[in-house]
Amino acid sequence: MTTETQTPAQPPSVLRRLTSALVPFLALFTALLIGAIIIWASGADPIAAYSALFAGALGSPTAIANTFAKATPYMIAGLAVALGFRSGLFNIGAEGQMYAGALVGVVIGTNPATQNLPSLILVPLVILGGAVGGMLYGAIPGFLKARTGAHEVINTIMLNFVAFRLTDWLIRSKEPIILRDPIATVDRTADVWAGATLPKLIEGTELHAGIIIAVALVFLVWWLLFKTTIGFELRTVGTNPDAAKYAGMNVGRNIILAMALSGGLAGMAGIGEVAGGPGELTPGLFAGIGFDSIAVALLAKSNPLAIIPAALLWGGLLNGAQLMQIRADLSIDVIKMIQALIIMFVSADQIIRWLYRLRTKNGEGQAVFARGWGS
Repeated sequence: MTTETQTPAQPPSVLRRLTSALVPFLALFTALLIGAIIIWASGADPIAAYSALFAGALGSPTAIANTFAKATPYMIAGLAVALGFRSGLFNIGAEGQMYAGALVGVVIGTNPATQNLPSLILVPLVILGGAVGGMLYGAIPGFLKARTGAHEVINTIMLNFVAFRLTDWLIRSKEPIILRDPIATVDRTADVWAGATLPKLIEGTELHAGIIIAVALVFLVWWLLFKTTIGFELRTVGTNPDAAKYAGMNVGRNIILAMALSGGLAGMAGIGEVAGGPGELTPGLFAGIGFDSIAVALLAKSNPLAIIPAALLWGGLLNGAQLMQIRADLSIDVIKMIQALIIMFVSADQIIRWLYRLRTKNGEGQAVFARGWGS
């Protein structure tokens, strides 16, 4: 009688690790290469265009600081979307949740009862209010999915429109005046108290303390997902809810929790943009941020730690776009095309692996998404 012995699974080789790390850089290179062809075909100089893009994003200490500032809301909102992905949920409602959080935070930050509070208390209070507003708004589609099976994609899209129109009404309404600043010549809320604003880190730039909050949240979410029982349950429910239920996990509760946490992060992104930026909320202030944050989460492959470079890349492209427009006489649409190409190649990295003859093994390098539209 023969005895079979099983060879233990071997850890990934150094070569495979290097290959996986190389794929995103090759995706970026390929997107920029195709973008250069598009720029050349439009009659502009690709070298001048990319030189201007680099200078606008990283060409000076001020440009670098502004790139970090531009990346801050995408970092937090992208983290919100990535947390949903890890939990098997496609949260398209980050932008609506940003408005919900910003509304609650602004109400706290402009309330006469909080005017004389020190910044040490008022800033955390305003940020916490934004988180609570976003959590409550994010919990709604989570509850509907857990209790009725209603798909979170449809619910979050519809709740986005509710948040947009609600914000418009609360700020634009003149009879009665609700949140509109009565002495302002444009539709906006009153400025939050000076003690509620996030301090600038570098004078003369847009960089504020929100970047510190964003980086702290990245590591906090990573710790939650990969080092705690709660995170293990969220990831298990996201991967296989039937197996999670068989193992005794409360699938419905975890769905609601995941959407609430995702919404809370988005709400913090919203109030952070207000408190660190203009100081008041206007209709359309977050236009496009929530949806672009989905792209940031895809670039990061739903990895919380990878959200930081993904958001910085996104912020750099946006920050450098203006100088690129001026120096190379290009439309902003070219930048949007390059962004789309980067997302396509990073998300569908099999294209890059095929182009550069890189091997794939055991699904390595694939992004983590929601389970599917019909789940």
